[in-house]
Amino acid sequence: MTRIISIVVGIGFTVAVLWAFAFGVGPAFSTFAKHGQFVEPTAELELHKVAHGPEGGFSFDGPFGKWDYAQLQRGYQVYKEVCAACHSLQYVAFRNLEELTYSEAEVKAEAAQYQIPKYDPATSEVVTQPGLPTDQFPPVPYFGTGHPPDLSLITKARHDGSNYVYSLLTGYGEPDPEVLAKFPDFEVPAGMSFNPYFANVNIAMAPPLTTDGQVTYADGTEATVSQMAKDVSAFLTWTAEPTLVKRKQTGWPVLGFLLFATILAYLSKKQIWASLKPRKKD
Repeated sequence: MTRIISIVVGIGFTVAVLWAFAFGVGPAFSTFAKHGQFVEPTAELELHKVAHGPEGGFSFDGPFGKWDYAQLQRGYQVYKEVCAACHSLQYVAFRNLEELTYSEAEVKAEAAQYQIPKYDPATSEVVTQPGLPTDQFPPVPYFGTGHPPDLSLITKARHDGSNYVYSLLTGYGEPDPEVLAKFPDFEVPAGMSFNPYFANVNIAMAPPLTTDGQVTYADGTEATVSQMAKDVSAFLTWTAEPTLVKRKQTGWPVLGFLLFATILAYLSKKQIWASLKPRKKD
């Protein structure tokens, strides 16, 4: 009787597993292999693209990467003239701009262009005063729909942040007609723009970089859309992690020390235990 029950249970378990693979797990794995997640394919998944970097990459890429300070200054110029209309940079202080090789006088002049709300102890009121190098970039008032994110840490808040920002800025366009044929109900809502690098491919931000020469670089660099996107992506990488290059430079001596310490510990172990190691008999 026990054997019969075991056989029935085994057959039932086998049928359940086969049923799951045929109608549940199997299609799910098929979907995962194509889209990277266990969900049914949608127009958004089909249209979404993985972020990519600019041709040639960034100067700070790789274990030996370094900042291109001319590029960072150009990126700051793009932020000021394009991005700052909607996006704040409130976790960065003006004095931090000295790290981009700006002089102290240039930083003071830059800070003074902004009106910073401050508490006046004499009147117990909040007044606006010209910014000082010790002040942080003020919040940007926005009266449109949506809530533009602060860009101080945006490249750390997004996967593959530097490449994501670059791809987002250069990725505006039209949906793939082949995908639209598969999902005829898909449409870009009114007031939105299509961008395959955004999470749900419909983004409220209109294309910020639209034409070459939109910004006139002080150093004479040709301001193509790709170049402006690359420069501001580099700048926002710096705002999010200004110690990025220093961290990489510090890492190599640390790894060298750990390697030396490992070898030293191994040789010390051999020396200490050599006299206790049993010897082979002749």
